[in-house]
Amino acid sequence: MKEKILETVSGVIHYWINEIRPDRKTLVFLPGLTADHHLFDRQTEAFEKEFNLLAWDAPGHAASRPFRFDFSLMDKAGWLHEILQKEGIAHPILIGQSMGGYVSQCYMQRYPGETAGFISIDSAPLKRSYVTGAEIWLLKRTEPMYRAFPWKSLKKIGTEGCAETEYGRKLMRSFVDSYTKDAYCRLSGHGMKLLAEAMEADLPYKIDCPAVLICGEKDQAGSAKSYNRRWAKKEGLPLYWIRDAGHNSNTDKPEEVNRIIRDFAGSLQEV
Repeated sequence: MKEKILETVSGVIHYWINEIRPDRKTLVFLPGLTADHHLFDRQTEAFEKEFNLLAWDAPGHAASRPFRFDFSLMDKAGWLHEILQKEGIAHPILIGQSMGGYVSQCYMQRYPGETAGFISIDSAPLKRSYVTGAEIWLLKRTEPMYRAFPWKSLKKIGTEGCAETEYGRKLMRSFVDSYTKDAYCRLSGHGMKLLAEAMEADLPYKIDCPAVLICGEKDQAGSAKSYNRRWAKKEGLPLYWIRDAGHNSNTDKPEEVNRIIRDFAGSLQEV
């Protein structure tokens, strides 16, 4: 995977890509809030010889710092689109974990018809009808709530609360340890505020391509499991439960998640 950059008005986005071949489908890996592209190491290792691959450090994360927090989720979708156009990728399969799943939904909203497939990993729907006003109110107040916690406790929540395996927790710990408490609280608060604003926009967020939902059976992040049950039922989407996996199910059970990804990608027609 080769590291490349996209310069934006708010900062520089770093992303990683293998050799892009026109005869292969493209998997685009979008990590969740506070995580970086290494969240998908077990996936890129498994698929680098089969697919075109792209993974990024989202704006404000890891190598994509410093970055001004003056953007929206739609801006992130726009920058992702710029990267894909730059690399000659027309119909990606978007694979978003948590916040990455929300970016994917914004991408489909902003660029209808351009996504070949969507895999949500421990994410949730952006549609306003799924959330209450109280939930949106709380999302907007994430930063002061996080600042009220001692840094040691906050780091424990940010690692053990996301994964069930030692590998998954160690990986998440490395992400969290790369931030100061101030930076971590600012990034988390900004991310949750963007999420709340995207929900308040009350857009259709139509999934206009084949899609599957993946969720860890032990996912403790908010109401992720409840959201996924409702999402699958209301939208008629396949939902795969990953046993003994937490919020980062692709790190807890990579072989199982990789099998789902491979089967799903293989079922898609060439675009």
